[in-house]
Amino acid sequence: MDGVSISPIKSESTAALIARKLREMISDGSFAPGQQLFEVELAKRFGVSRGILREAMQRLTQEGLLISRPNRGVFVAEFGPAEVFDIYTARLAVERAACLKVIDVLGAGEQLADQLDALTDRLEGLLAGEASDYELLSLDIEFHECMVRAAKSTRLSRMHATLATESRMSSAVLDERDYPLSDRIEEHREIAEAIREKNVPNLHRLLAEHMDRAVETIVRRLDPEGVSAQA
Repeated sequence: MDGVSISPIKSESTAALIARKLREMISDGSFAPGQQLFEVELAKRFGVSRGILREAMQRLTQEGLLISRPNRGVFVAEFGPAEVFDIYTARLAVERAACLKVIDVLGAGEQLADQLDALTDRLEGLLAGEASDYELLSLDIEFHECMVRAAKSTRLSRMHATLATESRMSSAVLDERDYPLSDRIEEHREIAEAIREKNVPNLHRLLAEHMDRAVETIVRRLDPEGVSAQA
């Protein structure tokens, strides 16, 4: 972890803030899947007590982002095909619920569609430039986070935050040749249009197909022999 840059955090910071910082670092790849996290070193780098850090790590362990192994330590979670399928199944349920609330309860489908189109325009602009893979992936997932935020549901947002981090971790294996970003951009535009038109059945179908394709390409990378054996 010598190459990881961590800014000291003020002593008044809470365990929730430390957990958020750790979640961000797991999400952006500063801590790789399977990497061990050392309590003493992290507490020193963050400038907090070991007790606060331990509480923060326990929060992420409960979320499934960290794994505590008796007599060995705490490690960043690693996801196999079954976990990836479960992550995206849960994401689909949360995002569908959020969109339904936006359309049917809040009546804000058109406003959300405008926001989603703007994010897709930004993603398309980055694709034409020299953005990093992480920047592209982050804006790709921001599209989905925007849908959930629009529902103004604390609980849906809280659930989706962990799922989005897990998705970023899982999506690190994606190859542009397997699932071109241009395809994802087109799918995002179709999803936004379904929201604008309040076409819920079509929205459900488009979200499911979008998630299914991501799962298929990730799992193929994780277990190519398993995928071919099932074909």
